[in-house]
Amino acid sequence: MKKLLLIALAAIVSLSASAFKVDTLTMATPNLPVEMKITVIAPDGEGPYPSLYLLNGYTGNYRDWAGFVPELKDAADRYGMVLVMPSGMDSWYWDSPVDTTMRMESAFTDDLIPMVDRTYPTIPSPDKRAITGLSMGGHGGMWLGVRHPELFGALGSTSGGVDFRPFKDRWKLKQWLGPLEDNAARWDEYTVATKIDNFKANGQAIIFDCGSEDFFADVNRKLHEDMLKAGVPHTYISRPGKHNWPYWRNAIKYQLVFFNDFFSK
Repeated sequence: MKKLLLIALAAIVSLSASAFKVDTLTMATPNLPVEMKITVIAPDGEGPYPSLYLLNGYTGNYRDWAGFVPELKDAADRYGMVLVMPSGMDSWYWDSPVDTTMRMESAFTDDLIPMVDRTYPTIPSPDKRAITGLSMGGHGGMWLGVRHPELFGALGSTSGGVDFRPFKDRWKLKQWLGPLEDNAARWDEYTVATKIDNFKANGQAIIFDCGSEDFFADVNRKLHEDMLKAGVPHTYISRPGKHNWPYWRNAIKYQLVFFNDFFSK
C-alpha cells in the first residue's frame, strides 16, 4: 500500500444543534496529480458504522452531494452510516492507461478508504461498505464496485454512464483512454457494460436507475437487460426524469433504503 504524502483535516464543521457532523478533508497521494478534497458526513456517535461512498459526476466535486441534497445530513443519522463524498476530478474513476498521473482507482484502494477507516468509526468490511454515484460517478460506483468485491459488498449508480462508447467525443474520454478508433479493445475493457460475468461471479448487491428522458437511458436499460439474461440479481428502476439534480435528489432516497437494508443483514 502506498504511503500518503499528506493527510490533513482542512476544515471541520460541527453542527452542534444536530446529531451529525460534516467534515472536509484534504488528501495528497502520489496516485493523483493534485490533492483530493472529500466531504464526510458522519453520525455524532462512537459507532462503529457502515460507510457509503457517493461519487460526483463530470465537472462536479466533493461539495455536490451535500450541497444539492441537504437531506443527506439527516440520513447519516437516520441510517447510522458514514457518507464519504470525494472529488472525482473528471477521472471516470479509472487508473488511466494514457495519463499515468491520474490513478483514481488506486487513490481509492490505496489511500482514501484506508484513511476514512482510520479517521472514522467505520466497519472495515465489504458487507458494511457500499459505493454509488451519479452520471460519471455512476460509472465509477459500478466500476470500482465490481472490480473490488473485497472492498464493496454493494454497489450502485444513478443516471450512470455505464456504457460510454456511444459518446466517444465527450467528457475527456479520449484524454484518459485514447481515441476510440485506435483503442477499441481498451474502451471495451474500461466500460462496466462488458463486466456482466464479473457482476455474476461477485454476487454483490446491485441497484441502479435512470430517468426515462436521460441521454443515458438506453445504455442503462441495455445493462439491465444483459443482467437479466445472465441471471445477475439486481434492482433496476426507470422513472420519469432527466439528467439533473431534481432526479438525483429523489433517486438517492431509494438507494439509501437499499443500502441500509444491505447493511442490516
